[in-house]
Amino acid sequence: MLLCNWRDLRNPEGGGSERYVEQVARGLVRRGNDVTIFCAAHEHAPDDEVVDGVRYVRRGTKTGVYPHALARLLLRRFGRVDVVVDVQNGLPFFTRLVTRRPVVVLVHHVHREQWPVVYPGPIGRVGWWIESWLAPRLYRRSRYVAVSTATRDELVDLGVDADRIDIVHNGNDVADSDLPARSDSPRLCVVGRLVPHKRVEHAIDVVAALAPQIDGLHLDVVGDGWWHDNLVAYAAERGVADRVTFHGFVDDRTKNEIYGQAWVMLLPSLKEGWGIVIGEAGTHATPTIAYASAGGTRESIDHDVSGVLVDTEAELTEAARRLLTDTAERGRLGKGAREKCHAYTWEQTTRDFATVVTKSLVKS
Repeated sequence: MLLCNWRDLRNPEGGGSERYVEQVARGLVRRGNDVTIFCAAHEHAPDDEVVDGVRYVRRGTKTGVYPHALARLLLRRFGRVDVVVDVQNGLPFFTRLVTRRPVVVLVHHVHREQWPVVYPGPIGRVGWWIESWLAPRLYRRSRYVAVSTATRDELVDLGVDADRIDIVHNGNDVADSDLPARSDSPRLCVVGRLVPHKRVEHAIDVVAALAPQIDGLHLDVVGDGWWHDNLVAYAAERGVADRVTFHGFVDDRTKNEIYGQAWVMLLPSLKEGWGIVIGEAGTHATPTIAYASAGGTRESIDHDVSGVLVDTEAELTEAARRLLTDTAERGRLGKGAREKCHAYTWEQTTRDFATVVTKSLVKS
């Protein structure tokens, strides 16, 4: 099996999509499958390696990875490939053009709102045309995997047949039991890639608004990306540079320490197919406040049970104020977050994904 994804988790810009792909890949290996992940090359990992039974092949840049994938697949450089999983992060890999083997398209979310934010102008319009018009037609005979009902519904709106779409939710890891206790002082955290559509500025605005009311309030920002310098400058502009720590790309243990110390996690992202960080925080009984309009958050958060869904930035700030100042309410939602995350396991994710692969092979 070949999984084509533009990044892997060792890439500093890797995130929830990459964790999903790699967890599924390892699970499929444990089930007796040969699995190769093809992704972009970067300085933090070798071009070729095998980890936990998964073969990694890294070639090309963020954009160059696409033609590299097509060329290697066309020339059979990956060896025998029974199924191709084409991970569509906005753009597909167009693998349907160069193979007769079954292709499964994995979509975390549709990028309708993100194209004009990240690529304003003609590039964004072309990208959206490819995602919304060309890709559904190119893969009109392929099965799709969506990670949430919201993503499935958006794919149907683009013309993908509903009966070709399977929902395979994200799983959650089990947190270490020996991590530090909750911070004595109020801490918020944001975890994700530092790019415009993650809207970390909204979290910084929350700190700026609440700092005069809540002594010792601090924000931990975990993740890296090309928007980093803009966010550092924004924190300084809002007068809260000393209240925001940018940790950059960290290992899993450090990330879990920050989840565990945080009182509340903020997820102000413009769009989320699911929001894997919600479950990660939930393993530490850390509730999340997120925008309902992000889509997948409406499924990964049970409003007022495992977290809080809001509609506006003003509501985001007020919800943060309420949870930071109400210990009982924060504890209630934290308990709900932990119970919610335990309902989703990577083992179940792998089983469901394997079922989709089997459907594709039977149809072929």
